[in-house]
Amino acid sequence: MSESYTECLIKQKTGGLMPFLKIVLTVFTVIFALGAFLMIVNPMILFLLAVACGVGAYFVNFQCSIEYEYIYFDKELTIDKVMAQSKRKRIGVFSLDKIDIFAPVKSYHIDQYGRRNNVKPIDFSIGEELQPDERYVMYYEGGKVYLLSPSQDLVKLMKNAAPRKVFND
Repeated sequence: MSESYTECLIKQKTGGLMPFLKIVLTVFTVIFALGAFLMIVNPMILFLLAVACGVGAYFVNFQCSIEYEYIYFDKELTIDKVMAQSKRKRIGVFSLDKIDIFAPVKSYHIDQYGRRNNVKPIDFSIGEELQPDERYVMYYEGGKVYLLSPSQDLVKLMKNAAPRKVFND
């Protein structure tokens, strides 16, 4: 049996609101902490506000830096979400046998699936449309639709394993 392995790490584009919110929460944390130490008003209230803003900035930081790791090993595609390069969450393991079709976003091969299924795809890609668009759509188990940004090596290995389901036109 032929085993094949490749992995691909892509960074999702961050929206404009999250980095701004992170900066604002960090600034408020510093201001409230300084106010609590200088005892301007009620130091306990300012300290609690500083802690709340600090916790908020911590969790917003995870949403500012999101990467997706695709690991292909022996007819299984595993997708992990890496947040702030420190926290990892398993999105799912997808068997190549259960994939209906895996093709580029603009491919004519997915036209029949697009008309049949008016399902919004779940986005595990770079988060933006580049020129040329190198994102792929994966229809899985008859109804689930995923949007991915795999490397060409990953697409090549998947095509070798399932040539009738994977297209790279």
